Formats: sequence, C-alpha cells, structure tokens
Amino acid sequence: MCEAARPDDLLQWYDRHARSMPWRVGPDQRAAGIWPDPYRVWLSEVMLQQTTVATVKSYFERFISRWPDVTALAAAQDGDVMGEWAGLGYYARARNLLKCARVVADQHNGAFPNTRAALLELPGIGPYTAAAISAIAFDRIETVVDGNVERVMARLHDIHTPLPTAKPELTQAAATLTPRKRPGDYAQAVMDLGATICTPKSPACGICPWRNPCRARIAGTQADLPRKLPKQAKPTRHGIAYVVQRQDGAWLLERRPDKGLLGGMLGWPGSDWSEAPQPAPPLAANWITLPEEARHTFTHFHLRLQVAVAQVDCTINPETGDFVPHHRFKPSELPTVMRKVFDLAHGAFDKID
Repeated sequence: MCEAARPDDLLQWYDRHARSMPWRVGPDQRAAGIWPDPYRVWLSEVMLQQTTVATVKSYFERFISRWPDVTALAAAQDGDVMGEWAGLGYYARARNLLKCARVVADQHNGAFPNTRAALLELPGIGPYTAAAISAIAFDRIETVVDGNVERVMARLHDIHTPLPTAKPELTQAAATLTPRKRPGDYAQAVMDLGATICTPKSPACGICPWRNPCRARIAGTQADLPRKLPKQAKPTRHGIAYVVQRQDGAWLLERRPDKGLLGGMLGWPGSDWSEAPQPAPPLAANWITLPEEARHTFTHFHLRLQVAVAQVDCTINPETGDFVPHHRFKPSELPTVMRKVFDLAHGAFDKID
C-alpha cells in the first residue's frame, strides 16, 4: 500500500520551484504579506483558457500596460480591446471580458467579489475561473482543476476512466487534497507540477515531490494517463474572402456580428462558411481569385478560404463594410484567419493593372 499524498510536500516544492509569471505573486512575496491583484488574476485566467502560458505573457503585459486596472478596462472602446485580443482566439472571451469589467466597475465599485458564488454571477466567469480567482486572489478554500490538475490527479490515483467522462472523479480526487492553509499557493503548485514535471509526455517522475504516493508510477501506467475518448474527425468548411483595396490605399473591412465565431472582430467581407458557400462580393469589381487558399483550424472544424482580390477607384460605394484608411489599418488587429487572408492578398495587388 503506497503512502498518502501530502499537500505540504507539494507546497515545499512550490516554494523552491514556483514559475515566475507577470500576473503571479510568488510564495516569497506572499510570505511577506503581498497579495495578488484580483484584476490581474482574473485577466490572466480568462486569457489562459485554451491558450498556453507562453502565448499569453505578451498579451497580458500589453493589456496591463494599456489598461492597468478593471476601471480602465471598463472604459475602453470595444474595438480597441478586440484589436489587442486579436490572435488569442476564442473571441467570445474578449467580449465577456469587457462585459465583466463593466459590471465590476459599475456594480461593485471596481472591486472583484471574493467568493466563488459571487464571482459566478459575473459575465464570462464559469466554475473553473471562479474557483481560481477565489483561491489564488483571496486564498479561499476552493478546488481548482484545469488540464494540468486533471493529469496529475489521474496519475496520482491511477484513474483510468477516460476524459471527459472522468472530470467529476478527478475533481473529487483533487478536492480531497485541497488544504485549508495556503489554498491559493496550493492551486498554483498543482498546476505548476503538471506543467513542468508531470507533463503529458515523459513525466519526470524521479524529481516529483509526489513520486512515492503516485499510484500510476508504482503501477507503471503514468505514460498512459490520463486516458481520453477518441476525438471525432473535424469537418471541413469552405468560404470566400473578398479583399478590396481602394486606389488611395484604403482597405474594405467589416466588423462581424457580436454573436458567433470571431464575434465583434474586424475582418474581410465574405461568404458563408459551409460545404458549398454562396458567392457574396461586397461590390461589383473585376475580381481575381488567387491560386492559394487561406487555411485555418477552429475548435470544431477546418476552414479553407478562397481569396478574391480587387482594386477599385475612390468613387465606389460598397454594399457591406467600410473603407479603413491605409494609415489606420493594422493587420495585427485582425484575427489570425483574417491575417492569413491578408498575407496571401497583399502581394497580389502589385500585379493588378
């Protein structure tokens, strides 16, 4: 019979090996009485959903530099925030980010609630994010379970039930270990353990603070866990993106509806995305279809976009969208799939008579 896992062993490891992150208050700072800023914790947790730490760091630092607190973010223009978010994906998060900031600023005097129940009432905050903010920012006793924690728990307890079916079982296993003291540090410690030692491939069991109580290590099954149900093949959708440049250098862009994929983001006018998209040019022009497609993968499907380009004179009036002057157009503010379209189209205009 293996020994029981002890939270104290993990916290001692965390005190020595905690990752340094721009939104984190480290264990030394916590010991000195410095508490995390709930705004930074919330912003980082929203950004980290479905996105890696390495990708998020630069976005987080830009957001904090431009909007240093929740009141500043609440007062921001929607387009400015969506532009800064471009490239992070899952754009509903950015829309909810603004909604949440405005509720906190208007209804909570700029202070985040400190309980999981109250946090759940805010726009865009679900069970995981509420638990994470409550634990990390306010040291509430909450069980925080992300993908790293699921992997650690599956191996620690040798749980072979496949994900996502195993989520309740893994959450319960994690809850039994959540300590009354330093629950915020503990939550981050388990995530750090999964990110740096109990990694998806080739876990470094020899230096793990929980190597002795780890049942999967004892059974030799750690490399097989967590098990996952087979993924269904993603369908492929097709579409047409229309890139128009006016003779004065302006670009024709449209802002997508708030609801739906890429909601609220600037992009090129285009057709529907389906198996057989219907052409939908935003104006009459001599369209040239490029030989290459813009390809992108979303969570639930692959997308292949034909790119049609045209150059028009300054008297033209589009049926959809607005012309953005060349000096105000920033490709970096486009979502990734729209930047891919631009990269293909940009060079084509040099060849248009």
